[in-house]
Amino acid sequence: MKYLGMPDYLIIGAYFLSLIVLGLYLSRKASSSLDDYFLAGRKLPWWVLGVGGMGWSVDIAGTMLIVSLLYLLGPRSLFIEFRGGVPLGLVFTMIWTGKWHRRSGCMTGAEWMSFRFGNCFGANFARIAKVIALLVFTIGMLVYMIKGVGLFFAMFIPLTPFQCSLIMIGLTTLYTIASGFYGVVFSDLLQCGLVLAGMAFITVLAVLKIANAGGDLSGITETVTGCSQWLTSFPQQFANMPKGYEVYESLFMFTIFLLLRNIIMGFGTGDDPHYFAAKNERECGKVACLWMSLSTFRWPMMISYAILGIFIVKDMFPDHAVLAQAAILIKQQLGNVTPGQWADALANIMNNPAAYPAEFIESLKSMLGSNWGERLHLLSYDGTVNAERIMPAVLLYSIPSGFRGLIFVSLLAAEMSTFDITINKAASFFTKDIYQRYLRPAAVNRELMWATYLFTIALVASGFAMAYSVKNINDIWGWITMGLVSGLSVPSLLKMYWWRFNGGGFAIGTMAGTFGAVAQRLFWPQLPEQWQFVSLTLFAGVCSIIGTYLTKPTEKQVLENFYRITRPFGFWNPLLHILPEDIRTKMKKEHKNDLLAVPFVGIWLVTMFLMPMQLIIKQYKAFNISLGLFVLSIIFIYIFWYKNLPSVEDVRITEKHLENQNIKQEEIVCEKN
Repeated sequence: MKYLGMPDYLIIGAYFLSLIVLGLYLSRKASSSLDDYFLAGRKLPWWVLGVGGMGWSVDIAGTMLIVSLLYLLGPRSLFIEFRGGVPLGLVFTMIWTGKWHRRSGCMTGAEWMSFRFGNCFGANFARIAKVIALLVFTIGMLVYMIKGVGLFFAMFIPLTPFQCSLIMIGLTTLYTIASGFYGVVFSDLLQCGLVLAGMAFITVLAVLKIANAGGDLSGITETVTGCSQWLTSFPQQFANMPKGYEVYESLFMFTIFLLLRNIIMGFGTGDDPHYFAAKNERECGKVACLWMSLSTFRWPMMISYAILGIFIVKDMFPDHAVLAQAAILIKQQLGNVTPGQWADALANIMNNPAAYPAEFIESLKSMLGSNWGERLHLLSYDGTVNAERIMPAVLLYSIPSGFRGLIFVSLLAAEMSTFDITINKAASFFTKDIYQRYLRPAAVNRELMWATYLFTIALVASGFAMAYSVKNINDIWGWITMGLVSGLSVPSLLKMYWWRFNGGGFAIGTMAGTFGAVAQRLFWPQLPEQWQFVSLTLFAGVCSIIGTYLTKPTEKQVLENFYRITRPFGFWNPLLHILPEDIRTKMKKEHKNDLLAVPFVGIWLVTMFLMPMQLIIKQYKAFNISLGLFVLSIIFIYIFWYKNLPSVEDVRITEKHLENQNIKQEEIVCEKN
């Protein structure tokens, strides 16, 4: 069996040693206060937060998933990843939702509930509902990451996927507990540099591979993947997809669904630590802009992995029929093996062949050849190529020792940064919004830190308990993005744009969306992703509106305080009169420019991701079209957004003025509901 070489293990060991030193160094600083632990004291420059955001959005599981889609479909799979791999929600946080949340001065999205709804029963219910929803989302993300980490590392370590994920996630949990948000940010800076180095190396390898093959990439991709339009960049009405991916065959309509979902979701985004931790509202937009720009570097790296994977599969499996035969043989030998147990079953066969009948192992060798163990890695439950293992296969079979360790570490750092911020955010909600607010209001800092540590361990354990009930990475990611997030999007949107929406409506809508998504996962797991989006969005929306009219409106003083500070657009006419005429005029201009900037930021983001992929596969006509749209969008982004960002002095004056007006919600006595 082929695993990592000694130079690779030395690089990995040096990386872990540096993490231990960094974690110990930052632990004292991070534990000084909750503000330091969860937001790094709000002292970090915007570019550090932007790099941190990019680090959060790059992870092993997500990279493996996108590489698998690029392998199957080519550049068009970018539109499938409007689900989340293409961060369209950042379009809205860059322009307005980030600054709206930062103006509050809150630490978490749940604390922001009190800023928006007050301190009465409905507001407290909303705050608790927000925490519950985030915890369910976090457990879903943990399942997704645990599944991806196991599949990835089992290719390099002679252990099962479960054992690999237990070791890697365990180490990452300890680092996260020790270092807090400081550790998140510093690991993100390291990870960004490693990803850029890995991207350059992988891209050069892919370009050289295409050149050595005579440049006939179209014929090779069609032979290996069965996709005749692999080089096409834009979604078409119909795309041939292999078994397990049929939901994406109507690619154009699926893209329309995803655009609608991103608009609904994006209008309610912004309650992220990267924006609460920003120094001021001006820097919020710059954080999101840098975040999107740096995310561009993922795409040439990922399509390069896909291209190298195509050549590996071409060499390994000239006859794909043996894959189906091998899958049938393994199922007959093992009996009732489920899709979720498949990877562990294969690892046991590869690592312990003596534990199985000699006839069985000999049959596998006759089907797959003398290097049957290496080929078995790429066998899916359905008897096809397991596209989700293309990326680790490329590292194992196409990258020389030493460089393999460097890229391995870059991906490990990417996983850690995503894990860090996900856990850090969930822990902040529990400690700040449940433990300190309702359970132990008088708790000292040391007690709060220990509550955070213990909760983090319990949360990770819950993720492990659920991880091996899912078939594959795409399965759980589709549910998170199209099911759970859809169920939470409508109440998150309404809270920003409708004056009558209250804490009761938010809480009821959020709980309906959360438990509706969980019920769908338990009882209708095969529901297509687009119908998850439609059904859960409508269900949560109806429950939000019913809940709003069944409960009392938000206190007038709370509502006016929120509107005066946040200054949102939408259905706020009953409150316009509380602002002076000059503020209303300035606000109207700001809202107009913000809305006009949206399509251009969206075009800028999509073309920025497409162009490097088009260059690598030598689709120059498509590249020129993308380049023209890219340049045009930058011009209008400058006109409508960048030119209208407030100066540092304006921000300072405005924030001082708002600080004097801001009312502590605890000082407002609400009527009993």
